[in-house]
Amino acid sequence: MNETMVCAVGRVATQPVYREMASGPSARFRLAVTARYWDREKSTWTDGHTNFFTVWASRQLATNTAASLTVGEPVIVQGRLKVRTDVREGQNWTSADIDAVAIGHDLAWGTSAFRRGGKPETVASPQQPEPNWETPPEGSGSATDVPSQQQVETPALT
Repeated sequence: MNETMVCAVGRVATQPVYREMASGPSARFRLAVTARYWDREKSTWTDGHTNFFTVWASRQLATNTAASLTVGEPVIVQGRLKVRTDVREGQNWTSADIDAVAIGHDLAWGTSAFRRGGKPETVASPQQPEPNWETPPEGSGSATDVPSQQQVETPALT
């Protein structure tokens, strides 16, 4: 199956809209992608044309998108490009949508802190105590057989 995969780098132009659908969660937002170029005459960077894409996310990506993105944030979107044409009130309209596979903050513009999303509740297994890494299991020898943190040598980074 041939598909056009794209990677678009831009800014969130509209607040993500989240919906619970029969097929699962869905979210959409508009992405503004502006070309920039060096203007030799003015010796400065200049904004070029801005393209707008409607980004569609589904399932867990939709939930995380709605919880993570706000207007103006720099993002990178990877997904399938869908160009659609439509006739509305006698006029031809063309829109470009991206069915997102991955969405993330563009770290060239700032920092981000990753938080793993919540998982569906499962039956909890009984809690097991944290093993004592300083004491070897019974019958495995003396405590000197287990290297402590000070005894482990790590290569120096150069």
